[in-house]
Formats: sequence, structure tokens, C-alpha cells
Amino acid sequence: MRVRTSITFPADLLARLDRIDKNRSALLERAAFAYLAQLERLDRDRIDVEIINRHAARLNREAQDTLEFQRLPFSADARRGRPAVVI
Repeated sequence: MRVRTSITFPADLLARLDRIDKNRSALLERAAFAYLAQLERLDRDRIDVEIINRHAARLNREAQDTLEFQRLPFSADARRGRPAVVI
């Protein structure tokens, strides 16, 4: 259901809106939905960052463990400065 409303804008803003779309109502509706979606996305991102930060120490330990498992075994020559990889 649509509800009629009246808002007041500066003339220069209305001129800019009219250059984009002659149907101001449709343009403003799309803009409002896009802006609200952006605000909701920013709020979700903020919550995600808070959760990640709460668990950062554990996540960093897990990442370090994973990196340790990925190391290639090096030969004794490599430990002396010669890059020989044993496969």
C-alpha cells in the first residue's frame, strides 16, 4: 500500500533529481530503499567485526597452526643456507 506524503526539497536538488528521472516518487523510493539497505549492511558488518574481534586471539592461533601444517620440510642443507627442499 502506498501512502501519499509531502516533502520539501531545495529547488536545485529537485532539478538534479529531474535530470535522473522525471518520476520523482519512483526515484526517491529507489533511493530510500538503497540507502536503508546500505545502513543495514553497515550495521551487519559492524556486528560481524565485533564478533571477530571477540574471538580474534583464538582465530589467530588457529590460523598460525594451519600455517605451521603447511610448511614444507627442509633438508639439513637448507638450514645451512642452501635452499634444497625435500619432497
